[in-house]
Amino acid sequence: MKISRVLTASAVAAGSVVLLSGTAFAHVSVQPQGEAAKGSYATVNFKVPNESDTASTVKVEVNFPTEHPLASAMPQPVPGWDVKVTKSKLDKPLEVHGNKIEEAVSKVTWTADDDGIKPGTFQQFPLSLGQLPEDADQMVFKALQTYSDKEVVRWIEEPVKGGEEPEKPAPVLKLSEAADDHHGGGTTADKASDSDSKAGHDDAKENTASADSSDGTARALGIAGILVGAAGVAFGVLAGRRRSA
Repeated sequence: MKISRVLTASAVAAGSVVLLSGTAFAHVSVQPQGEAAKGSYATVNFKVPNESDTASTVKVEVNFPTEHPLASAMPQPVPGWDVKVTKSKLDKPLEVHGNKIEEAVSKVTWTADDDGIKPGTFQQFPLSLGQLPEDADQMVFKALQTYSDKEVVRWIEEPVKGGEEPEKPAPVLKLSEAADDHHGGGTTADKASDSDSKAGHDDAKENTASADSSDGTARALGIAGILVGAAGVAFGVLAGRRRSA
């Protein structure tokens, strides 16, 4: 009887975890590809799941934070979607790489050409962003999700540190510490290239050492051969003299 109760309680707990996990992952969210370092440029993905059982998501609008304006947002084409980047004039111009920027991105809007995001599926929308702020630990993007039945879900509630997660939380991009070169560290390809270069340098050293060793061995064998030959000649001369005597 006790075992049955324990198993029942465990099943209920497991079901609760699954339900909670499903709820948590049903939010519109944003994640970087690699790192999003302060003061650098980064590529991020806005992940939009469809929560409706009957309607498709046909429009996604992401609003950019005004307290940390970004001069650039370059979208990667997504098949079946039109994208529009909207910019607004800044009250105070930005200084980016010595250039004065008077406009910043205010929002990016994706509109479906056809069916959009169908029930039970999700879509990712990649953006290249920059230059990320140097004086912030995170950026909050407020998103609006429009369904084919005209319902609009507003993912705009900002999280409160130490508080419970809002019902409709806004996507939050966490920023890592700035790299020395302000480019968020080297890419995987760069690191691989550096590794290959180092490996090639080490191989060259080994080959040189091997060649030197081979040359030394050949020289030693050559000298030994000369000495053996000289000894043979000397032995032949002495043997001839003895016969003559």
